[in-house]
Amino acid sequence: MRQLSFALAALLFSIGLDAAPVAAEQTPSNRAEITLTFAPVVKATSPAVVNIYTSKVVRRQGNRLFDDPFFKRFFGDSFPFRYGPDRERVENSLGSGVILRPDGVIVTNHHVIRGADEIRVVLTDKREFQANLLLSDERTDIAVLKVVEPKGALPTVAFGDSDDLEVGDLVLAIGNPFGVGQTVTSGIVSGLARTSVGITDFRSFIQTDAAINPGNSGGALVDVAGRLVGINTAIFSKSGGSQGIGFAVPANMVRRVVNSAVAGQELVRPWLGFSGRDVDAEVAGALGLPRPGGVIVESVHPSGPAADAGLERGDIVLEVEGRPVDDGQGLRFYFATRELGGDVDIAVLRDGGMKPLTFALLPPPEVPPRDRTDLVGNFPISGIRVVNLSPRVADELGIPTDLTGVIVEGVQRGSVAQRVGIRPLDIVTEVNGQDIDLVSKLVSIVEDGPPEWLVVLNRRGERLVLEVR
Repeated sequence: MRQLSFALAALLFSIGLDAAPVAAEQTPSNRAEITLTFAPVVKATSPAVVNIYTSKVVRRQGNRLFDDPFFKRFFGDSFPFRYGPDRERVENSLGSGVILRPDGVIVTNHHVIRGADEIRVVLTDKREFQANLLLSDERTDIAVLKVVEPKGALPTVAFGDSDDLEVGDLVLAIGNPFGVGQTVTSGIVSGLARTSVGITDFRSFIQTDAAINPGNSGGALVDVAGRLVGINTAIFSKSGGSQGIGFAVPANMVRRVVNSAVAGQELVRPWLGFSGRDVDAEVAGALGLPRPGGVIVESVHPSGPAADAGLERGDIVLEVEGRPVDDGQGLRFYFATRELGGDVDIAVLRDGGMKPLTFALLPPPEVPPRDRTDLVGNFPISGIRVVNLSPRVADELGIPTDLTGVIVEGVQRGSVAQRVGIRPLDIVTEVNGQDIDLVSKLVSIVEDGPPEWLVVLNRRGERLVLEVR
């Protein structure tokens, strides 16, 4: 082995390979180059990352015998006999949040403050404040709080552009895992546009290997420039602890929710006005595409922004603002991060060539008006609350906005409708051979009181028939 080493050295020398200059270029020349630290970034950002403590009062009825599933199956929650006093207990939870404005506007996760009766915010300098909820959006798992009487300007973190992130970028996760106090973990962006993680409706998550644990929810994901690029939301774990896969809501989506909350406006997202399906490997092969990706348009709402832009059935949406479209979830997410009133440029594949289109960012209209109605009485669909299905209602419910008809908004527990199997989000398409397009038409059939009922439902695209005599 020693002879081989000498021989290799001799060979390198003989062909003129001298590694010394390269080594000299890579050798650190001072202590600053030797020491790598994130301390300046942490000092600049960590004061704006807060602990959030919530509490809520949970009331439990004194009668526990009839909480048994056997009795609930027959009597629901309204059993006539009760005994013993009602009990109350306070449930507490812990999470993290990020201060975005000096007047105390804070962003956190919806699931951190869900159902809270009281919210307390604790800064790294031990100051404590009460906070009020401005807006909570379950569909993105983002909530916005406002500190009560902040008493001076508070430390903040500025937004970054999450669209500029790349896999491999260094990031820091700051939060309060397990209630042990504020911690900082580092890692890289290990994935972008993760749409298969079904924890929210609008999803296109940043994936990172920075350690994220319970209590980090709502905390900051910052880049090395100290800008907020995401809000830590979830982890992939089989044990409950970090296993190197964490997910964050991108900052551009967070900014959209915060802007609506600060303006005191309802959070309304741009309307796509079309529906389609992902171009997977099978579809790409059938269409002769070089690779999977994009969304093939299956239907276009005749009065929506897609129709106005010139989108047609069979088009394949491949790009939005010059960025590739991987799937429908990613496309919906991108539009949802944009403010109403502007335009978005998209590119579609049509007849073998690329065609640019300009898409107006418009709110989904509530046409027809929802006409919310409770149907009560002694008939098979008694106990349901129905509304007219408009693009606005469909958007709120997270279903395709090109659907029409009458949708079940809620089903009363223990009602006739529940017993025959009707569920929320079922669309009533037909009753006794008559097409149902409006709540008023359904009400007129109910008032006629037919002796037999044949109800046709659309449940997530599946046709169901209920026949009751």
